[in-house]
Amino acid sequence: MPTLIGVDVGGTKCLGVVLSADHEVQATARRPTATSFDDLSDTVAAVVEELEGGGAAEQSPIGVGLPGLVDRDGRLHAAPHLDDPGGHEPIAAAAALSDRLNRRVLLDNDATCATLAEWQLGAGRGLNNFVLVTLGTGIGGGVVSDGAVMRGEHGFVGEFGHMLVDPDGPACSCGNRGCWETFASGRALGDLARAAAERGGLDGVLAAVGGDLDRVGGEQLEDAARRGDAGAAAVLDEFAHWIGVGLAALTNAFDPAAFVLGGGLAGTADVLAGPLERWLREFLYSSRRRPVPEVRFAALGPMAGAMGAALLTAPGCRS
Repeated sequence: MPTLIGVDVGGTKCLGVVLSADHEVQATARRPTATSFDDLSDTVAAVVEELEGGGAAEQSPIGVGLPGLVDRDGRLHAAPHLDDPGGHEPIAAAAALSDRLNRRVLLDNDATCATLAEWQLGAGRGLNNFVLVTLGTGIGGGVVSDGAVMRGEHGFVGEFGHMLVDPDGPACSCGNRGCWETFASGRALGDLARAAAERGGLDGVLAAVGGDLDRVGGEQLEDAARRGDAGAAAVLDEFAHWIGVGLAALTNAFDPAAFVLGGGLAGTADVLAGPLERWLREFLYSSRRRPVPEVRFAALGPMAGAMGAALLTAPGCRS
């Protein structure tokens, strides 16, 4: 089997990987993410060129994961990190990248790619029904249902961050109010931490950052909770409450065996797993009479999206 090439387009960087025949990462390449699609095409081409210089077979197909609404025909309808090209027509992204790279390009949503990677190679191995939730700056995800990646009628499955959980809640970047990601994303955790510090409930955290409120964020909160800071633990419990709200809704919709939590908060299992499981059980319909989904944390870290993009090109890969 040939090596596989995948590129994950993130908010700040494009990460490319080469996977060996046994799906080990052989090489990586990074470039800053561009904000226009034309410039992004050049960036992806530069990443692929570097990867091929590292030993990947030239002219092999490329898998690319893009943030936003990517349909089944490889067209990009909306992307949070790219400039609006104007008008309302989708970008024929797969075709444009194929022309730019002079080879076949398989395109999918970045979180769907991460779902594929965690299913085949990571924390979702052995599961036929699970939901990946990426908790980063925003919230995305993907669904494996009855042994297949679910994509929906148009390919847009997984925009979990924009589930409405409070119509009177904070404004979201999408233009609505009270989306789940305004309460349960990494950005939301930072907002919760700073609000608590401003109220006077996180003196230890503030002291650790020299009293600079702007430096208070999720990482400082998690460190304080690990040291036994009760105020930090209380804020994390409030954050877990909001994650639980969304996971309960997703359980009612998809009936998964497990959730796999990825993104920037995937390394917080030691401080989040307990309260999160408690809130999930609290909010879940008939939780005493049904199996409650297991909560797992993603295994592949920031490589998941690029690895999943590479797997899109694997012969016979279940995707």
